[in-house]
Amino acid sequence: MGVAMSMSAIRPAEERLSLRAQVERAVSAAIISGELAPGTMISVPTLAVQFNVSATPVREAMLDLEKRDFVEAVRNKGFRVTVVSEASLRNTAQIRQLLEPPAMADLAEVFDHESLPELRQQADDIVAGARDGDLTRYLEADQAFHLALTAKLGNPLLVELVADLRGRTRLVGLAAMLDSQQLDRSAVEHHELLDALERGDGVVARELMHRHIGHTTGWWAGKPESDAE
Repeated sequence: MGVAMSMSAIRPAEERLSLRAQVERAVSAAIISGELAPGTMISVPTLAVQFNVSATPVREAMLDLEKRDFVEAVRNKGFRVTVVSEASLRNTAQIRQLLEPPAMADLAEVFDHESLPELRQQADDIVAGARDGDLTRYLEADQAFHLALTAKLGNPLLVELVADLRGRTRLVGLAAMLDSQQLDRSAVEHHELLDALERGDGVVARELMHRHIGHTTGWWAGKPESDAE
C-alpha cells in the first residue's frame, strides 16, 4: 500500500487533540473543585456520550489526568478520582509559598500599570465565577490571572514551575463553598492584590499572596480558617 497522505488527513488528529483538551479541562476543573469527589468512578463511554464525542479523546484526556495523579485506572470499570493526601497538599502549598509571595513582592517594584485594565477584567471574571457558582470559570480565570502576573517578571522557568504546582493543587472543598462568604472573600483578594501592586507595596503583596495560597490547606480544603489567617 502507498504511504501518500493529503493535508486533510491531519485534521482529524487536530480535532481529537482539541476535544481531548476540552474534556481534560472540564474533568480537571470538576476534580480540582471537588465537584467530582475522591473515589468517584468515571466511565469513558458515559463521558463520551456526555461530551458527544468518540471514546478516543476522552480516554486520552483521562490518561493525561492519570499522569497528574488526579485519577487512577480501574480494570474493566474506568477511572477513579484519587484521594488527595493532606501531606501532598501541604507539600505543594509549601513550595508555592516559597515561590509566589516573593515573586509578588518583586513584581510590586516593577509593576507595569498599563496592563492594569486587563488584569482588573481577569479579577472581575474570578469574582463573577464565584458569584455565579461557575467553578470552571472561577478556576480558569484564577489560573490565567496568577500566571499573567508571574509572567511579568520575565522568568519563563518561574512561570512553568508555578503553572505546574497550581495544576497539581486539589481544592476538594471548593464546591462546598458555593454561595459562601469565604468564596467571595477569596475572589476579592485578587483585586486587593492588584491594589497593592498598583501602589508598589511589596510587603502587602507578599502577605496577600501568602494568605491566598494558605486557602489551599484551609477553606479550599474544607477546613476552617481563623480571621487572623
